[in-house]
Amino acid sequence: MTIHLGTDHGGFKLKEQLREWLVSEGHDVNDHGAHEFDASDDYTDFIFPAVEAVAADITSVGIIFGGSGQGEAIAANRVKGVRAATYYGPAKPIMAVDADGRTSEDPYEMLKLTREHNHSNVLSIGVRFVSFEEAKKVIAIWLSVPFSEQERHIRRINALDNR
Repeated sequence: MTIHLGTDHGGFKLKEQLREWLVSEGHDVNDHGAHEFDASDDYTDFIFPAVEAVAADITSVGIIFGGSGQGEAIAANRVKGVRAATYYGPAKPIMAVDADGRTSEDPYEMLKLTREHNHSNVLSIGVRFVSFEEAKKVIAIWLSVPFSEQERHIRRINALDNR
């Protein structure tokens, strides 16, 4: 699987660390930048090439980085075929029962649902809230969760992708 990376100065250090880790884990990594620290660069210059590459290759995924990850996800979701989810830390479930009758106390449940139900193909990480070790864990979890293939989720994704 190819993983496309993109960030501006805000996520530069973490992206560099994670790129090396992802390669050591056997992933094919395409780094769309930033390739050097420049405090005045703009995330859009790096996020759009990364997520456009994901949209062009449905077998690939993207991981993008920013201070909060929010602006990067907003930019990413403007590209047709991209379904970006933002991660900035574990979430404590309130034990609500989902449509499948499941309850969970898993702090990574929201992250998992972005893949299982929404087939997210881009993960936007808020570097101000996530350490290197946490980011490795989150990426490993996110990459391991398959899409559910349930008809209702396919229908919703098709509605998004065909909009």
